[in-house]
Amino acid sequence: MNQRLELIALPNFPMVEPGDDLVAMTLESLAALEIELVDGDVLVAAQKIFSKAENRYAYLNEIEPSSEALKLAPQIEKDPRITQLILDESVEVVAQRPGAVIVEHRLGYVHANAGIDQSNITSDDKNPRVLLLPEDSDRSAAQYRDGIKTKTGASVCVIINDSAGRAWRNGTLGYTIGSAGFEPVMDMVGEKDLFDRVMEVTEVAVADELAAAASFLMGQASEGAPVVLVRGATLRYADVDSKKLIRQRSQDLFRD
Repeated sequence: MNQRLELIALPNFPMVEPGDDLVAMTLESLAALEIELVDGDVLVAAQKIFSKAENRYAYLNEIEPSSEALKLAPQIEKDPRITQLILDESVEVVAQRPGAVIVEHRLGYVHANAGIDQSNITSDDKNPRVLLLPEDSDRSAAQYRDGIKTKTGASVCVIINDSAGRAWRNGTLGYTIGSAGFEPVMDMVGEKDLFDRVMEVTEVAVADELAAAASFLMGQASEGAPVVLVRGATLRYADVDSKKLIRQRSQDLFRD
């Protein structure tokens, strides 16, 4: 059992542009703290820096809304061009109301607006742009992990986090949309509690717990701290990714 967990937001992380080397940027920020990575360290990185490095920008003047987008846009009070991007990035509209639309992203997670964002990016008023999620967040996490291993020799765990709201609760929190190098869900079925009872259904979303903790340091506005080092988590190695966090539709009580 972990008795101590250390989280360190990497300082002076530069603004990311398309084509930038996130591994090199991360190692430079670590060097500024005189920290060397070791096996078992966890790097939690904001989705936005991967999207920027992968040039996942979409320019609104280049978007032609479909009839479906034109019908949905006034219902959710959004620009029809952004509505079209939401539809393009999704496989299903799960719920909607004025000001909000919940969708199943093409990668499986259910959240608002397909993760499309306009905050903390530069944009031209004549041709505004928005930022989409990475093409494949798990692949991005694996490539980042491999790059760290190549440059340092350390076998680290990687989490790509984003922020999302929750049913029945106010406020957003960090959650995992990409991971590599560890078991993101800890199965505790069969283990015993303090009173020697065998647990029958308990699973712990350790990736999301760490994503949320790191998000608290990253902030949501002008903090400029998109990478957090987590030390002491003692995660279980596994060659799986964040898809294990997504509940199967057949087990989802809140969707028909």
